[in-house]
Amino acid sequence: MSEADLDTIASVLVADVLAAATAPKDSSRYDWWKVLFALYPNSKATHSKRASDPNVLRPGIEQLFAPDAPEAGPVRPCTFCGAGTAVVWAKSNLPLFDTSRALNTLPPGVPGWPVCRGCRIAMWALPYGAWVTAGSATVLSCQGPGAEGEFARRNVRRARRVMQAGFTGMPAGARPELVVLAALRDATDGLCATTLWSFKNDNQEPWLRVTRTRRAVPAFLATVDGNAPLRRGWHLLRRGLARPDAGKSGESEAARLLFEAEDGRSRSLLGQLHRFLADPDGAWSVDDREALVRLAFAYAEEVFGMETDLEPVATLIADWIAQDGSRGRLAEYRRAALNDYQLGALMVKAYTRLQLDGNKSPLAGPELWKPLIGRQPRAWEQRMLLFAQVSMMLQQRGVAISRKEPDPQQEREIEELAEQPAFGMDAEDEYDAYEMEQA
Repeated sequence: MSEADLDTIASVLVADVLAAATAPKDSSRYDWWKVLFALYPNSKATHSKRASDPNVLRPGIEQLFAPDAPEAGPVRPCTFCGAGTAVVWAKSNLPLFDTSRALNTLPPGVPGWPVCRGCRIAMWALPYGAWVTAGSATVLSCQGPGAEGEFARRNVRRARRVMQAGFTGMPAGARPELVVLAALRDATDGLCATTLWSFKNDNQEPWLRVTRTRRAVPAFLATVDGNAPLRRGWHLLRRGLARPDAGKSGESEAARLLFEAEDGRSRSLLGQLHRFLADPDGAWSVDDREALVRLAFAYAEEVFGMETDLEPVATLIADWIAQDGSRGRLAEYRRAALNDYQLGALMVKAYTRLQLDGNKSPLAGPELWKPLIGRQPRAWEQRMLLFAQVSMMLQQRGVAISRKEPDPQQEREIEELAEQPAFGMDAEDEYDAYEMEQA
């Protein structure tokens, strides 16, 4: 970028910072100050003792982004890009650095980190391209630069709306994961890993949360968008996850399932689908259940690379359950479905019972049980997929597996939704929403 470009960007930053720093606390523009405070809590723009007059505050803010002065001091390589600079910054102007509770980590006699003008501007341009709340910012790193650009582009537009209308002027519920999925779907349908970095740097305890998608997620998105039953399954998942009373949109909660937390504390898509399918109060029609099951198998195949044929074992268990006139065996299978030892014992019981009763069809023997009950990779996922297939088989046979009947009105709504893209973002306002808390 040229010096003229940097001058233009710096002027925009100064204007926005001054407007936020001097805005009344009850105004919508003050919300952008909350964003700045979350990232630069002790800067001149956010300090509690800052001037309320923009003319008094302006020189200090302009100095943050000014070109290096020849007499400023010795030139050192920039901490971030290596360019020569005489300007040094302390942690008060840098996001994700130590808070005021931490002791200075710089060596004795070192005034700060050298930061060139371009990097100083970039540091304060960060919240424009990040997904921001009043207490945190989320940025994206991705193997596909097109997806990164799309994520930033949407967030720049959203940042402008935050500055004008504040957070309360936006509908609640959307999350950055939803924006990422749309960016991935628009940018690539090949292999492309993404990472979301969510951080807070205020005067309390700072934190960093990292979530990732697997490289094959874009291929999964393309597969779902191109297949009507899978789109139906995705829309059912969204509907089931929606919690309007808690400010949670089904679209955002479903998108979040495709991201895996670095610390392992995240819900999985297969796990959520299993909870839906195993819920005795889940009112799924035959078509709905089949769509959810197909979605589970598509995710396992596309994202985990699982190639599995569970039909013989599923038939064994479905035959055994259907043989019983009550729901006792189904309830027994529900309890054992995800436990390797209990599932093994149940399959022995089912195999023996069907043999003794003279079942004429071939029965899946112990050699086919190994991937489900042995200590093998993806055995947990295999057991969830097995339950999904068994539940679908039972419902196709007319076995009652839930206590509720599907709602015809909801059925018609899902049929209409299945004709629409699963990850489209045509309604920009719907996805420019704000969520105050990071759950």
